[in-house]
Amino acid sequence: MNDRVTLIGKIVFEPVNYTKKHSMQASWKRVAMVFIDGDVTEYYSWFLKKRYNLILNKPIRGAHISFINDSLKDMSNNGLKSLQEVDKVWNNVKNKWDGVEIPIMLSLEPKTSDKHWWLNIPHDYRDKLHEIRAEVGLGRPAFGLHMTIGLANEKWLPHSKYIHTLIKTGLIK
Repeated sequence: MNDRVTLIGKIVFEPVNYTKKHSMQASWKRVAMVFIDGDVTEYYSWFLKKRYNLILNKPIRGAHISFINDSLKDMSNNGLKSLQEVDKVWNNVKNKWDGVEIPIMLSLEPKTSDKHWWLNIPHDYRDKLHEIRAEVGLGRPAFGLHMTIGLANEKWLPHSKYIHTLIKTGLIK
């Protein structure tokens, strides 16, 4: 049985701000994501509902992988001398990659932190996104590359934690 799926996504630099937090951080942070068309997050959320009777809220931005979500300072700490240099490099990389479609490989084994559920990009399929991060002076991201399936709201959080505990202890897969 194949435990991975490949989807085509489109790279978007500086996506539209949907949250107050994102808007407040826009002056000192840069963001790039890979967006995947369709209802793939709803599809895998449906599997979690069928398997564990767990209902998740959809990600605000739909199916996406945030591969750059870093401060300008992080970019300037990697060899660039000024924020003007950071902006110049950022704009060059943005012009090169914005709108480009790329294949994204996802592991079909759902992961969770109790509240959030996601599908990882296997380590051997992260190179292209890591290369783009390196072009703007960034190393590997703090969190592994993944696509969020959804999150448990307050009503479903206790059940989500229970399922996570069962998975961690090996009682269910």
